[in-house]
Amino acid sequence: MNNLIVEAYKIAQNESVSTQPDRAVVYSVSFMPNSKNKEAAKNYIREHQDAQMLDDTPCGQALIKLGLDGRVDEVGEEITKIWKIASSRYIKAAKGNINAFVEGADERSTFCTTELQEIIENPNIMTINGIDKKVFAQNFHPKFYE
Repeated sequence: MNNLIVEAYKIAQNESVSTQPDRAVVYSVSFMPNSKNKEAAKNYIREHQDAQMLDDTPCGQALIKLGLDGRVDEVGEEITKIWKIASSRYIKAAKGNINAFVEGADERSTFCTTELQEIIENPNIMTINGIDKKVFAQNFHPKFYE
């Protein structure tokens, strides 16, 4: 497992996470009772074939190929850290509008703990779901599932 983790960190830190402007898609399912946000993101991508999630980038595909494709609340802390590194890089590389499927996102999710702040700090991202990113963030209220 140690070699797998080392390889996964290398992938998360180095493999391409780039996407076209206005085509980045994020979703939140961690700690939630279902995967409806991921399904909604997949449906969006089917309708907008130039859009992509982190999972669709070379980085995401390589991590999935290693078997690291479970929900972050199911795969353990170390693997969650790896995906957060990749997610952070993905958001830092994004431009324009972010398409976010985060209804009912848990406050412990990668979206809430990493991606939303990265979106706010990225001067190249203007909007989330077509709404000014700061307005979206002010109106966004994560949930906590026990």
